[in-house]
Amino acid sequence: MSDDTAKPVAIVTGGESGIGAACARRLGQEGACVVVTYYDDHDAAEGVAKEVRQAGGEAIVHQTDVADEPSVESLFEAAEKAFGTVNRLVNSAGLNMSGVRVKDMELHQLRKLLSADLVGCFLTCRRFVRGLAESQTGRIVNISSIHEFAPRQGGADYTSAKGGLRQFTRTLALELAPRNIAVNDVAPGMILTPMNAKAEHDAAYREKAEAHIPWGRAGQPEEVAELVAFLLSEKAGYITGASMVIDGGLSLVDAQGA
Repeated sequence: MSDDTAKPVAIVTGGESGIGAACARRLGQEGACVVVTYYDDHDAAEGVAKEVRQAGGEAIVHQTDVADEPSVESLFEAAEKAFGTVNRLVNSAGLNMSGVRVKDMELHQLRKLLSADLVGCFLTCRRFVRGLAESQTGRIVNISSIHEFAPRQGGADYTSAKGGLRQFTRTLALELAPRNIAVNDVAPGMILTPMNAKAEHDAAYREKAEAHIPWGRAGQPEEVAELVAFLLSEKAGYITGASMVIDGGLSLVDAQGA
């Protein structure tokens, strides 16, 4: 996690639960200074921050609406005041698909998902880059989904946002490559997080879903966090603009059986 010019200072959006929380804890193991953002569950965020400190890092929490420009500015100002220049960013905040088909979807639903899952990443990434001096490097990981390329009925809001995030990541990676600022996305499949609460708590539903995964099981948020930690490290120094799929082979069976 070391950087030639500065200690690792990371913002993890959506850090109060799921993949974001796992990423924050993993960064704590690397001794990073971590800002754990939350939308409405302060206690959960504080719990994650405590785990970051226990793991060996430093941590604060900050309430943030990633789709709101002043809120994002406030986040970075708090991070910079507490720890200095932010040189690691994990965008994990977001909403899941509505399950509503296009003909029945209200415009506000589409806008809601695009704001949370795409505009939010734009705002945090833009502020991240603006906060770095020309001589400073950094690394960004955007948490996407296999649905950035694999459509799903009832998911036009989510798949549009994640597909846009994939292209945004690639574009930003191209723009920032001359400055050695890496930008990648991670595309998980079925991961057992609060976003997949039914799979966590309904054994029969989970078993049925896992039957479609070649690896035979759903993934754990800690497994995604390991990949994110790698992409944020010097070991991934030559990787940028990549989409790293972590799904137990789920996306490989899209065209099977017909």
